Amino acid sequence: MKTKNDEVVSLFQDKVSELLLRHRSILDTLSQHAESAIRVNKSITRTVTSCGCISVNAHKQHIPPEVSLEECRKYLKSHIEGSLCESCKEMVEEEMGNNLFYLAAICHLLDIQLDDIIKREYNRLEALGLFHLS
Repeated sequence: MKTKNDEVVSLFQDKVSELLLRHRSILDTLSQHAESAIRVNKSITRTVTSCGCISVNAHKQHIPPEVSLEECRKYLKSHIEGSLCESCKEMVEEEMGNNLFYLAAICHLLDIQLDDIIKREYNRLEALGLFHLS
């Protein structure tokens, strides 16, 4: 049974396949996907270096040895300070959308359903829980 979220992912993938004109070659699509990932990283970097709405204060993560696996989350930091301004959020979301476009295009070219991948990964995360450790 498909949920509303499954339908959104399927509709998105169908729309991508309709619009996929220039990058029908798997090689073109792979390179575009890699390039779009770089653009996502660059857009996030710009939020720090150009706008300054967020900053990065990175340091070694310290987890006390006696802490359980479930409690580790309390001690781990993202190193991000601040929050994205509307302009930067829009820019990052646009680049992430482009990245999703090319991921959906790769799925289409390989006859893979993106929603199936998401479901399988979700089920794997549910089964492994904290032992997934990403």
